[in-house]
Amino acid sequence: RQTVMSMIDHLRPEARDAPESGIVELINHARGREGLIPLWVGEGDLPTPSFIAEATTASLAAGETFYTWQRGIPELRAALARYYGRHFGGAHEAEEFIVSSSGMHAIQLALDAVAGHGDEVIYLSPAWPNFAAAAAIAGARPVPVVLDRTGNGWALDMEKLAAAVTPATKAVFVNTPSNPTGWTADRETLAAILSLARDRGLWVIADEIYALFSYGAARAPSFLDVMEPDDRVIFVNSFSKNWSMTGWRVGWLKIHPELQQVFENLVQYSSSGTPAFLQRGAVAALDHGDAFVASQVERARQARAILCDRLAATGRVHLSPPAGAFYLFFRIDGIGDSRAAAFDIVDRANVGLAPGTAFGAGGEDHFRLCFHRRLDQIEEAADRLGRWIEAA
Repeated sequence: RQTVMSMIDHLRPEARDAPESGIVELINHARGREGLIPLWVGEGDLPTPSFIAEATTASLAAGETFYTWQRGIPELRAALARYYGRHFGGAHEAEEFIVSSSGMHAIQLALDAVAGHGDEVIYLSPAWPNFAAAAAIAGARPVPVVLDRTGNGWALDMEKLAAAVTPATKAVFVNTPSNPTGWTADRETLAAILSLARDRGLWVIADEIYALFSYGAARAPSFLDVMEPDDRVIFVNSFSKNWSMTGWRVGWLKIHPELQQVFENLVQYSSSGTPAFLQRGAVAALDHGDAFVASQVERARQARAILCDRLAATGRVHLSPPAGAFYLFFRIDGIGDSRAAAFDIVDRANVGLAPGTAFGAGGEDHFRLCFHRRLDQIEEAADRLGRWIEAA
């Protein structure tokens, strides 16, 4: 034991102090439980559609297993431009896109480009924990700004955001629609964030991965709706959620064309490129996957209604139907320790939830439930949770 501790002591503090995932801890506890309904991680229950997998299989059969374009194959970058034109309007060029080896990799590249030791990066909390952890590992200080709980869900206080900016602040990370809260910024809020960033000389790292999982419109508002071409906005995204490709680990960045070479260099010195055969599947997802995405959003809409109705009927659950993404973030009267309760829910209700403690400031007494699953499982999970809540 002493030898192990001695080795650990010689690591960089940023690596040594990287936090263990509060979600993985629970998954490890419940791994292999018969009949468990796992709603703790952010993915659906459907495998990747065959039209995507077949494009990759064909690429493998054709021998596309060599080093490839660091920026991404031209066909994928052109497909991304077409995708943005369809869903966000306007004209987009292939030179605005860099392919990454996952959305997490895209976030790391964005952080590598804008922040490091001695810098601060602001993010909105409760939040998916990976951004803050990645910033800390890079040597920057992550600074949470806690969203306000209101009767209609969550809201951003722009005065709190402005007060968090210091001379050391380099960027603000904005995930909307949000994981875990479902908070979805309107155009006015996005414009206000962008105005603050312009005034203070900040970068905006925009994570709009759930933009199409929007329950009030065809898509959620985007920084693309309010920005000018020369605004300092870096978009990070992933193929994981829309097209059931979580295990593929393919993502992208949308950047100003002037930044292409810089980000190509960052790719070179991190992953050295995403496999070409995976990118062929990503092209198929973009060009032929709109109907699949729409069907998944509709199923999630129905699942959201089932859960909200059943949990609200207990009389002990505080929730607001999320405007976007596919998570329900809720509180239960009398339950303050969400971590301990999540373990008990696994053991007694056989449902896996993520404890709010995993999502940082503002979420400690909440639970996150991913409802991106088939409806019969959602109905059964809602009943099991309802019985647990009524008995707790």
